[in-house]
Amino acid sequence: MAEPTQMIVTAQPEASEAGARVLMRGGNAVDAAMAAALVAGVVDPQMCGIAGFGSCQIYDPKSGRHEVIDFHGKTPLAATPDIWEDRLEGETRDGFGFVLKDNVNDLGYGAVTTPGSLMAYFEAVRDYGTWDWADILAPAVRQAEQGFLVRPHVYHWWTYGANLGRVPVQDRLGLSRTGRDNYFRSDGRVKMIGDRVENPDLAWTLSLIAREGADVFYKGEIADRIDADFAAHGGLMRKADLEAYATVRTEPLRGSYRKFDLATNHPPGGGIMLVEMLNILEGFDLTAMGHNSTDYIRTVSEAMKAATADKDAHIGDPAFVEIPGRLTEKGYAAEIAERIRAGEKMRVARLGTPEPKDTTHVCVVDKTGMCVTMTHSLGMPSGVITDGLGFMYNGCMAVFDPRPGRAGSIAPGKARFSSVCPTIAFRDGAPRVVLGAPGGTQIAMGVLQVLLNVLDFDMSMAEAVSSPRFSATSDAIDIMNRIPGYIVEPLEADGYEVIRSAMSYGIAAVHGIRIDEGCLTGWADPGHDGVALGV
Repeated sequence: MAEPTQMIVTAQPEASEAGARVLMRGGNAVDAAMAAALVAGVVDPQMCGIAGFGSCQIYDPKSGRHEVIDFHGKTPLAATPDIWEDRLEGETRDGFGFVLKDNVNDLGYGAVTTPGSLMAYFEAVRDYGTWDWADILAPAVRQAEQGFLVRPHVYHWWTYGANLGRVPVQDRLGLSRTGRDNYFRSDGRVKMIGDRVENPDLAWTLSLIAREGADVFYKGEIADRIDADFAAHGGLMRKADLEAYATVRTEPLRGSYRKFDLATNHPPGGGIMLVEMLNILEGFDLTAMGHNSTDYIRTVSEAMKAATADKDAHIGDPAFVEIPGRLTEKGYAAEIAERIRAGEKMRVARLGTPEPKDTTHVCVVDKTGMCVTMTHSLGMPSGVITDGLGFMYNGCMAVFDPRPGRAGSIAPGKARFSSVCPTIAFRDGAPRVVLGAPGGTQIAMGVLQVLLNVLDFDMSMAEAVSSPRFSATSDAIDIMNRIPGYIVEPLEADGYEVIRSAMSYGIAAVHGIRIDEGCLTGWADPGHDGVALGV
């Protein structure tokens, strides 16, 4: 069998297949990525969708263009810095959000930020694609018309996806009439693996968007229906927010690690954390330590904690927050590395419980060398579905800090921080690794480890993605269950709190493509349902 010249990796088989079919019919990487993303919103409707947010990196060697389209959720214009200051009850241990009285920021109409996903999909196709918009939408429309079968990871998230401080997922699924009709059996239980989910309202909405473009969502009929629904239910978002929404288009944030050059996203995305951690770890011989050894886990965890503490203190929407330049400087990283080498434990302040995450990702490389890596999400979804429209809205207000005067505080029109960091690693000017991940606050930590696995330990993409991971986004170290106890016992003896997950996979769900002299190998994280398809 001939080596594939094109490849797509996503977290859903239906999405990967939709993108592969586009590549097989002559579409480019952007055409395939956006078709796949739209299908993902149908078959993983709490992971992503047209009312979500994210970040997309596009590298086009033919034209020389290299750009990031950031489409983070933005605070409604009616929000104020002190709107929920008196409701604060706690913070998730890993920093994935704040717990407020009555869950006003987490469930329902108050949880929704102005979404950017649909606008980003549309702009990417308009500016980089080769197919007509309606043809890009067609697979998603067909999928919505026929419905989808509940897959293992969908069911897992429905039954396990929110605990320890957040509203249970089934409360989100059942908040709206559409959710109760679509996601539950007649006896009131959530649908099981293999059950079919039908959503004719979403098929109607996507068909309208296919005909009229993104403007119908932000300025036209759909915007009017959204406005009326939110007004009737006391939501913050209005049509004025949709009309004012704009993506942010930038050159990638650049970094380097050993012999590799990195391109990732700017704040309020998580790329700056990835660059800082790699800068710190460049000062250590990780290969000599041994992969996932005790010393390796300690060293990498301390780099994670240092970057997390800097994120909490300094990183937010750069339109509202001045972000210190030192966070990406090698000299600053060397100072932190020296402190780690001396045995210092970094500190991450938290108010309160860990939180599972949801998001999804798509990576594509086409035959011309165009690369697309996009992470898109609903955050913890709000549960809100406007009658007749079929899609669930994001719940991104939960990540904003209800305390005024902080980097992550609420302000009208402010983009929320997200750990999403779609990334490309280059060597000698050519892309070598294209990757990204879902996983809430853990995204940068998962992407970091897979990059280290490839760049330092020369693992295949399958090995790199499948190796057990760990994370430190608080003073504790979280480890997956495949890391042996005898590795972490010395850490516990040294005073570290080590929290073992019952899960075999986790700490983000990294999806990626490795490129070796034109040979493409991809892998989807085995903890999700996805697949890599080469054509």
